[in-house]
Amino acid sequence: MGSITRTSVVVWFSVVVILSVSSIVKSCPPSDRAALLAFRKDLHEPYLGIFDTWKGVDCCKGWYGISCDPNTRQVADINLRGESEDRIFEKAGRTGFMNGTISPSICKLKRLSSVIIADWKGITGEIPACITTLPFLRILDLIGNKLSGELPANIGKLRRLTVLNVADNLITGRIPPSIVNISSLMHLDLRNNRISGEIPAEFGRLYMLSRALLSRNQLSGSIPPSFSKIYRLADLDLSLNKLTGSIPESLGKMAVLSTLNLDGNLITGNIPPTLISSAVSILNLSGNSLEGRIPDVFGERSYFTALDLSYNKLKGPIPKTLSSATFIGHLDFSHNHLCGPIPAGSPFDHLEASSFAYNDCLCGKPLSPC
Repeated sequence: MGSITRTSVVVWFSVVVILSVSSIVKSCPPSDRAALLAFRKDLHEPYLGIFDTWKGVDCCKGWYGISCDPNTRQVADINLRGESEDRIFEKAGRTGFMNGTISPSICKLKRLSSVIIADWKGITGEIPACITTLPFLRILDLIGNKLSGELPANIGKLRRLTVLNVADNLITGRIPPSIVNISSLMHLDLRNNRISGEIPAEFGRLYMLSRALLSRNQLSGSIPPSFSKIYRLADLDLSLNKLTGSIPESLGKMAVLSTLNLDGNLITGNIPPTLISSAVSILNLSGNSLEGRIPDVFGERSYFTALDLSYNKLKGPIPKTLSSATFIGHLDFSHNHLCGPIPAGSPFDHLEASSFAYNDCLCGKPLSPC
């Protein structure tokens, strides 16, 4: 009887040990948990209570915004957004606010694939330079905070990065030359910062890029012609900077470019005819110092949902070929030195007088008769 009891105890103890070991294996590594708790220590989120869920030994289970690799149980994703339709936001009845800084301890999470710490409005400090040591990082999204300092100089080491979004911050300094080494980059958003200096001349090495959004900065120098080497580029926004020089003619020869915003710069020279006869459907060149005539090369391929050439130094008549365009939605030729009669018919019959105001001597409907 005693031997049976001893055997039962041994079996019971073995089961407990196995279950305990199994539980540990299925939990996140203690080092990952420690790194997350150190990361949390530098942040303060007073309204939603998302960090109240960061309890227990398993950071892969129930920790808000944390996801783990199903095989290794290492932390793979940090997804913390200050604006979301998640139930926790609905319950609080407000968007989130968080202040503090992004701790370098995040760099101890070596399996990180995505870091999204976005739209918290109050997070300050710099992007940890060690972020460039995360070999598996694919998404870095830090939009909508108050981050300052420069982009890490070695950002080009993130060879697997597909999304880099630091828009709406206070980032200064230059675009690191090493950025052109991120051959997998598809989405680049640096809008609304204080980034200065020239755009790297070899920007065209980012062959996979589909969106390059660099507006509302202090970028200077000319537009690199190498942009035209990015075959997949569909959206290029360089507006509201201090760019000079002329518009590269090669931009109008890009296969899939559909949106080109160059407004609010110091660009000179003529409008390349290739841009007018290209597949670009949103073309905004307003607020520059462009000269010469509007190229008279519109045709059936011309399909503009928006064409804005206002606030330049353009001269001569409105091209008659504009009538042959397949579609012209919004059009603005105001504040130039255009002269002569406005062509009759489409698309001019649906445009407002404001589209042609403040020119030297334009006449005809919708302005005064010639």
